[in-house]
Amino acid sequence: MPYLGTQPNNVKKNTGLYTPSEILQLTKDGSWGGSLELIQSQTVSGVSQVDFTSIQEQNYDVHFVTYNIKPSADTQNYIRFSNDSGSSFETGNYEYAFEIQDSASGTGETRSTSSSQMYLSYGGGASANEKHTAYYYFYNLGNASRYSFITAQVNTQSSTGSLHSFIGMSVYGVAETINGIRLYQQNGTMTGVVKLFGVKQIWVT
Repeated sequence: MPYLGTQPNNVKKNTGLYTPSEILQLTKDGSWGGSLELIQSQTVSGVSQVDFTSIQEQNYDVHFVTYNIKPSADTQNYIRFSNDSGSSFETGNYEYAFEIQDSASGTGETRSTSSSQMYLSYGGGASANEKHTAYYYFYNLGNASRYSFITAQVNTQSSTGSLHSFIGMSVYGVAETINGIRLYQQNGTMTGVVKLFGVKQIWVT
């Protein structure tokens, strides 16, 4: 069995291989971490927003969202946070900074130090094959003493047909517990799949 202790003279026992039964036991003990655990998957059609209001923020320091949708209109896509499980969503105290790579126009940026929302994607098109695909990491949502951050990688085809890639981050500049996430569009509706995961932590004792 791989060695799980901390004594230097036992390091030579670590083979790095785990049997299924060992993995199961480590999972039960809470020592097997780093994996994605699905919280909720939503398959939507003709909606203007997707809300996650049971995000298990007390169990995860990091959340992960995958976003694969087809919009009905050329649109921007946004994120807002809730501190009351989706009864309302905050409309201020957001900041963001994104670098944009465009196959036609080259490199650009979009940024703000005072916004009513955070960008999901920017300038996306709605033609037959123009889907919006992205993934996002969310940090500190359940920690009432820290700001909540997002890092993002987004790929879209723009409303002019060029390819768009966004890399950036956003922050909600209020230290409070976040227990709801809204992903929504400026124009039209969306059809596709959005998934929310928790990232299991690796605890070292």
